[in-house]
Amino acid sequence: MHSLSSERFILRPPAATDFPIYKTFFADGEASAFYGGPLREDQAWRVLASNLGHWQLRGYGMWLIEPREGGLVLGGCGFVWPEGWPRRELTWWLFPEARGTGVAVEVSRVAIQHAYESYKWPLVETHMDDANLAAQGLVRKLNGAPIAREKFPDGKTRTVYSVPRPK
Repeated sequence: MHSLSSERFILRPPAATDFPIYKTFFADGEASAFYGGPLREDQAWRVLASNLGHWQLRGYGMWLIEPREGGLVLGGCGFVWPEGWPRRELTWWLFPEARGTGVAVEVSRVAIQHAYESYKWPLVETHMDDANLAAQGLVRKLNGAPIAREKFPDGKTRTVYSVPRPK
């Protein structure tokens, strides 16, 4: 597990001590609506445990986003591929105060570049709930293009986007 950085942010792997961050985010039903929330405290702990375990099982995972100048964690960004799902995906979540500030675009570009250069992936993909208009807008800003429409194990059908290497 390793950290990445952008001009304004550090992306670092989560740690067990980050549980309060997960608990706060997932307790907010509006903020976490597209991520299974709201979640009870024990369920938020399982998300953190899953994020930690993903690094061990797959060799990549979610990073937490911290301002370079210090301050509170703003959210998470990274890659996941749950067992049984058809594809890995670039994913992110942000606390409400970080939304609309360019955080997601900046850290996503760093993560995407890392996937192409360090992981040597031929393609970075993402998908989201059809109702998640903010995520769709982010994919457009990242020059993502639809490549498939698939049914996922949770019963939802989603558009899958390819996301090119940042310029």
